[in-house]
Amino acid sequence: MKNLKYIILSFLAIGFLACENDTLDDLRNRGNTDTEPLPELTAGSADFSNYVALGASFTAGLSDGTVFLAAQENSFPKIMADKFANAGGGVFTQPLVSDNFGGLAAGGARIAGPRLVFGGAGPVGLESVIGPVTVGTDIVLNNPVGPFNNLGIPGAKSFHLVAPGYGNISNFPAAANPYAVRVTGNAPNATILELALAQNPSFFSISEIGGNDVLGYATTGGDGTNPITDTATFDASLNAIVGGMTANGAKGVIGNLPDITSLSHFTTVTHNPLEPSNPAFGPLIPTLNTLFGALNDVYAFLQFQGAIDDAATRTVMFSDSEASAMVIVDENLDNISTLITQTLLGNPAFPAFIAQFGLPPAAAPQVAGLLGLVYGQARQATADDLFVLPSASVIGTVNSNFSLFLQSQGLPAATANQFAVEGVTLPLEDKWSLLPEEQAEIAIATDAYNATISSVASSNGLALVDLNSILEEAATTGVEFDDFIHNTDLVFGGLVSLDGIHLTSRGYAFMANAFLQAIDDTYGSNFEASGNLAKADDFVTNYSPLLQ
Repeated sequence: MKNLKYIILSFLAIGFLACENDTLDDLRNRGNTDTEPLPELTAGSADFSNYVALGASFTAGLSDGTVFLAAQENSFPKIMADKFANAGGGVFTQPLVSDNFGGLAAGGARIAGPRLVFGGAGPVGLESVIGPVTVGTDIVLNNPVGPFNNLGIPGAKSFHLVAPGYGNISNFPAAANPYAVRVTGNAPNATILELALAQNPSFFSISEIGGNDVLGYATTGGDGTNPITDTATFDASLNAIVGGMTANGAKGVIGNLPDITSLSHFTTVTHNPLEPSNPAFGPLIPTLNTLFGALNDVYAFLQFQGAIDDAATRTVMFSDSEASAMVIVDENLDNISTLITQTLLGNPAFPAFIAQFGLPPAAAPQVAGLLGLVYGQARQATADDLFVLPSASVIGTVNSNFSLFLQSQGLPAATANQFAVEGVTLPLEDKWSLLPEEQAEIAIATDAYNATISSVASSNGLALVDLNSILEEAATTGVEFDDFIHNTDLVFGGLVSLDGIHLTSRGYAFMANAFLQAIDDTYGSNFEASGNLAKADDFVTNYSPLLQ
């Protein structure tokens, strides 16, 4: 053992003497098997001296449900501009908001925000954690002074960017966007495109043009209040935007549109959230199955009579051993309200049936009419249905308005409440769900938009970023970003912020890298090869509630 001690000391001494003979560079490179230096950064054929970004929420850096200061500083165009600065890029000015509370006000009245934060179990409003705050960014009182290199307008559809007066506060709220109001300055009727062209950009980016053209339809459950923009309007808008931006020889990069239904805003809420172990639901299963059993018999009878052919689709049954699907309105089903009511009234046992629920037999006509009204287009959800994130706070709650309506029809309050439970006895209305037919409409529009984007990019020599494929990979296998594997899961996926649609700081960094790599491929720059891509560790995935 004593000899081993001296052998070790001898080796240490030899190592120390060897170090004395090393140069400083030798010591720096020791253990580095790749000593070849990185190449110098070059812009290739691109000129980044005056970069302007056009787009919507992603371009603006919106995150966690609103725009706030830290998120703007980590917008993907700002991240790109910081890299462009190393290759001849100039100053990049953004319409920064006042603070990290987020949101907007108009003459002191709050119109958006504050931001969402992680509340331990999921997204919650900032004020529920830190108490009331004052939204300090006011489109009447303190708009910033432009011009701005970042012209990302949250909520803007393709045609809005070429619409005069979209940023004129006198048109708000009917026909103006508050975020557009903040960038128009002394030219309130100028289009967003005109504001960009006035800066004579040498390089530009265009992102998520067309995203809001389908997103508004999706987030309202395809209920018809926010229709998808027709392809002809989108095509004309995009051609006008790209034609204007390239007229003086500027080069640029454009991203196509992802399948927005793969975002966590549409994938977090499951179709079968009704657990028998839930004390508010489980004990009611026998009673619920008695009620729906009668309706199921009606569907079977109507199918036997040849009046309908989809009795199995409409059948509702709750399990006492596994999670059950909620009950929803399906506007694609034939409305058989009258048939349900007539069939129930034609059944002599119906008055005795409703007596089980504490209702007088004399109320049979009234109850039959209500059941027909409520379940004329009802079915249980399937795995093919998607549900918007806000529906999580609605499912299983009592719809007070419907309960009061039932009480006005003579039902006792307790019984009315039982018949007004969202997604259980009261079918979840259309605005909370995206049915397969509605998802298909979104997919068709997205494919058409992307075909135009690809064609326009090719004919104008623009770099094209395939955001569609990137999001598909993120939503399925996840994507690698330095030492991390990130996906689109809410809160813990790393890419998508707490609103389920917009990106985290790290998500925007990943997006910026995709744009820089496309620029390398098209214009011969070498941001990637020279080590000038964004690093994951420099960007957070969740902002603290204490960030103010």
